[in-house]
Amino acid sequence: MYTAAGKSDRNELLKNHAPLVKKLAHQMKAKLPPSVEVDDLIQAGMIGLLDAVNRYEETHGAQFETYAVQRIRGAMLDELRSSDWMPRSMRQNMRKIEVAMNQLQQRLGRSPNESEVARQLKLSLSEYQDLLTDGGGHQLVYYEDFHDGEGNEHFLDRYCTDESNDPLKALMNTGFRQAVIEAILALPDREKILMGLYYEQEMNLKEIGAVMGVSESRVCQLHSQAIARMRATLREKSWTGVA
Repeated sequence: MYTAAGKSDRNELLKNHAPLVKKLAHQMKAKLPPSVEVDDLIQAGMIGLLDAVNRYEETHGAQFETYAVQRIRGAMLDELRSSDWMPRSMRQNMRKIEVAMNQLQQRLGRSPNESEVARQLKLSLSEYQDLLTDGGGHQLVYYEDFHDGEGNEHFLDRYCTDESNDPLKALMNTGFRQAVIEAILALPDREKILMGLYYEQEMNLKEIGAVMGVSESRVCQLHSQAIARMRATLREKSWTGVA
């Protein structure tokens, strides 16, 4: 692993950690919609690995793999941002689902089921589920959630009041973390279990499907729906003034 000069052999580091890039790419791909190509993630990840090899110094005190994972994931996320992997129309569809869920939650006093959301959207159940499938990779927080470009208040504004700092870091230092916990606890039991398997146990969609006895595509739908429920819950709290 070292040359006669005592420096890390870059080619050896690249060769030994190339499988790590593929592993991280496939893990990230499992959380993204079908339009994202895993080969594009791998290519970006290899650039991140090369950058890690060039920047890494033993004196940093961190194991190379730990440092490399950060650079690889960062490069993949940069690739996703630059390619706008989730079309605006897809986000608009998910926004419609969130609005429908919020309206039903306020009217029913509980989380609506799939059939109720579909009826609210004037869609068949299968059409609604297709929207959920297309929305695979839907996130709890987007950059646009901080600024909508039209001067309107966003549901994150009440949590992030100091724009001079990193907005995500500011959110974590306020009531947003507790609000997210409460939103997870408010999920239907099935979706709550799914979120635990996905984020705590770090299982992929196929593994979760095996545990829950459903298909991988069904897990994707339920995950999209859970995120939509959480965003709807956070919006409701913002609108009603609940911290």
